[in-house]
Amino acid sequence: MEIREHRKCIIIGSGPAGYTAAIYAARADMKPLMIMGMQPGGQLMDTTEVDNFPGYPKGITGPAMMEEFKAQAERFETQILSGYVTKVDFTGPVHKVQVDNEYWLSADSIIISTGASAKWLGLESEMRLRDIGGGVSACAVCDGFFYKGKDVAIVGAGDTAAEEATYLAKLCNKVYMIVRKDAFRASKAMQHRVASTKNIEVMFNHETKEVLGEHGVDGALLVNNLTGKETKIDIQGFFVAIGHKPNTHIFKEWLDLDSVGYILNKPGTSKTNIEGVFVSGDAADKVYRQAVTAAGTGCMAALDAERYLAAKGIH
Repeated sequence: MEIREHRKCIIIGSGPAGYTAAIYAARADMKPLMIMGMQPGGQLMDTTEVDNFPGYPKGITGPAMMEEFKAQAERFETQILSGYVTKVDFTGPVHKVQVDNEYWLSADSIIISTGASAKWLGLESEMRLRDIGGGVSACAVCDGFFYKGKDVAIVGAGDTAAEEATYLAKLCNKVYMIVRKDAFRASKAMQHRVASTKNIEVMFNHETKEVLGEHGVDGALLVNNLTGKETKIDIQGFFVAIGHKPNTHIFKEWLDLDSVGYILNKPGTSKTNIEGVFVSGDAADKVYRQAVTAAGTGCMAALDAERYLAAKGIH
């Protein structure tokens, strides 16, 4: 294969993890090249208000925050490439990435920050209200604060859904928990927590037919999948907690992944099973999934990559 260009460090993906890695790598004179990916800026591009990232006392929108991260990375001469990685070759010691199914680049170190994508129900009304910041969210911890004292619904049956339902119950007047089957998938401990929270109403055997509202959520139309009976609930927020899918499929031949597809890193580090390949952000994090934790692991990955290059005598 013909290599178009060689770099000390290539960062795959943008978002808080990728941009933070770029800032640290660039300041360490690693001259990083970032390949932005399918969704430049990551999941934060779907987030209207970010109120929990330190340093923004008045809050900021997700896209505006990512523009600031990008400007900071570029200030230190990170080269940012519009495009996405379609294939990798980690046979090493020099690692190779293919961009847009067209050409190959090589690097002494790779930082993966491809993130994860929330799973959605796929309803037209859900997508429309999500895209206008109208009260549809996949992150209760991020957005629950905006629904203090209001009525909300959350869709899901696993541990995350149960945990987010109990989190919302502390803030909201009432939480409807919409469960497609007749039982939870969540652990017994989480089921008990939901059952003992008075303002959570669990609606088993229900599915969402439509999220109601023109400019913001004002209800949801549910259907009982056993009887076909439709029920309308009055809510101001609609949360989806049916899982995330890590954007890691191009690495599965090379890297150790868990059963869902999250990249396994060596505990306390950003190192993967392949020397010189590091991971940051939600591609390896199914627990916290916050912008601030992603940024922290981006820093770790750049420091680990810098030390790796120094140990190899690559300056």
